[in-house]
Amino acid sequence: MIRAVEASQAVSAPVLAAYRYCETVTGQQARNFAYGIRLLPTPERRAMSALYAFSRRVDDIGDGELPGAVKVERLEDTRALLGRVQAGAVEEDDTDPVAVALAHASGVFPIPLGGLDELIDGVQMDVRGATYETWDDLKVYCRCVAGAIGRLSLGIFGTEPGARGVERAPEYADTLGLALQLTNILRDVREDAEGGRIYLPADDLAKFGCSAGFAGPTPPEGSDFAGLVHFEVRRARALFAEGYRLLPMLDRRSGACVAAMAGIYRRLLDRIERDPEAVLRGRVSLPGREKAYVAVRGLSGLDTRHVSRHTLRGRA
Repeated sequence: MIRAVEASQAVSAPVLAAYRYCETVTGQQARNFAYGIRLLPTPERRAMSALYAFSRRVDDIGDGELPGAVKVERLEDTRALLGRVQAGAVEEDDTDPVAVALAHASGVFPIPLGGLDELIDGVQMDVRGATYETWDDLKVYCRCVAGAIGRLSLGIFGTEPGARGVERAPEYADTLGLALQLTNILRDVREDAEGGRIYLPADDLAKFGCSAGFAGPTPPEGSDFAGLVHFEVRRARALFAEGYRLLPMLDRRSGACVAAMAGIYRRLLDRIERDPEAVLRGRVSLPGREKAYVAVRGLSGLDTRHVSRHTLRGRA
């Protein structure tokens, strides 16, 4: 998927206003992703902000306090709006700025908008209170809510002409999304449990004596909570290693964006690994200066060069 579309800098006033709205939403709510998005050229940054604002709307419906039946109705309304975007039926003077921005972005970049249908499907799984017996079950959910976002983002980034193995770029983008989502699940295990949600596979919980759940700041009595966390951390690291194969297929600034976003989550994973019980005491996060360092590292291309060297060695 090379960049077959050149993004024009000329944007009408209504569309520009819509993009500004989406960038405001992104700046205020995308606490980690915003560091990567800032590294992109203006057209790509605007498009990613539109994608984020639509995704945020879907997530907010799922995470809100409304009754389940109302959530389902609103998710279907959002799916209908997406259908209008896909059909080219959103005009520049539409009253919904997110729809206007997303419609424009999808006209400039080959964004596979069906991925947003998958996101809605995943959030509906949350609304239904779905639980997951195995990792294969959980992967279905993760692919809907995160892998799909990776594939959508790739439509904006494009790939470098002549990049090796480029036919696997969507697969790597999907896998990187899984890595980020599993890191999110580990970070939010206590918060999710308080909201009545358990994402970690039931067979993993049973293996480490954690089937009782996580109702407080300490692990279930007699459990090997640290063992559970380290097991899932290893799984996430393997996903990151596979997903990072995407980096050499991207241009410098798109690669920097991906490396920054993924790098922040890898560092979160490091913190969780060092102190597994921290996720039961509160939200594990990185200070702003560390996020900024990761962004600069991504822009320098260090991660891309590292992946490229290892990939070449693997072929030798």
